[in-house]
Parts: sequence; structure tokens; C-alpha cells
Amino acid sequence: MVELTQTQRDFREGMSRLGAAVNLITTDGPAGRHGITASAVCSVTDAPPTLITCINKSAYAHDRFVENGVLAVNVLASEHQALSAHFARYVEGVDRFAFGDWDTARTGSPMLADANVAFDCRITGRHEEGTHSVFFCQVVAVRLSEEARHGLVWFSRDYHHLNAEQA
Repeated sequence: MVELTQTQRDFREGMSRLGAAVNLITTDGPAGRHGITASAVCSVTDAPPTLITCINKSAYAHDRFVENGVLAVNVLASEHQALSAHFARYVEGVDRFAFGDWDTARTGSPMLADANVAFDCRITGRHEEGTHSVFFCQVVAVRLSEEARHGLVWFSRDYHHLNAEQA
């Protein structure tokens, strides 16, 4: 195992304190159907609607996202915590998509039927930085849930639930 520098340890601890939404990043196409759990997602611009997501290059699904050229970002609600865990680690022979209710997006990517919001995207660019690829994703469709439900965030190396204010 590679020994981390103090700066790397401090960076990791600092980033653990940056709360972020928990998402399932999914894809389907010539390389097959795959998905991972990720918190590294953010908007870039709304003209055209574009977001980025970061995926470790050593992740089993990384090259499948590249080959398929499409993905969906499924923003999870608090009741999806167990589903997030299914997608967080690769287990040989386990079909992650056997859990949850899935639809097919316009691009062919799997969309979680009851996600708080799901973004259907075409990958329009990729930049490699260190251990990760940053995928630039143009949004071709957005599916919002009927109402904002309790959100699921990752903070301080654990799940937390956010309550939506009712108007």
C-alpha cells in the first residue's frame, strides 16, 4: 500500500467534511449496463444544460461509461440509502439493477423511477486528472419527482438525511 503524505491525509479529511448529494451514475449501451454510487457531481452551465461527474479510472465501470458515451445521474432520496450501498462496491455476480425500479432514459441509460431527480446525459468531453476522469455531460432530459422528498447526502464518511421544507 502507498503511504499518503500529510497533505493527502488532510485533503481527504477536509473533503469528507464537504457534504454532497448521493447519486447513482448509470449507463447502458454497447459496453453493457453498469452503475456506481458517486457524490462528485455538479452543474457547469444551463446553456446548454451541462453537468460534470468524476469517476475513478480504476473503477470497473469507468471504461464502460467511456464506451457507451451516455449516462444518467440519479439523485437519491433518503429511502435509497440501501440501494446506494448496492452500487457502492462491485460484487462479482450481483446484478445491482435487481434492486430498485428502473426505466430506460432517452439515451438508453437506466433511470431510477423514484429518484428525486434524474438527468439523462450524453458525454461530450472527458478530462483525466490524477486517478479520476472528469466527464462533461450534456443533459438531454430531466425527470423531476412529483415533489422534493428527503434528500440523501454523504458527510463525514456517513449518510445523512435532509428534510425538505414544505411550503
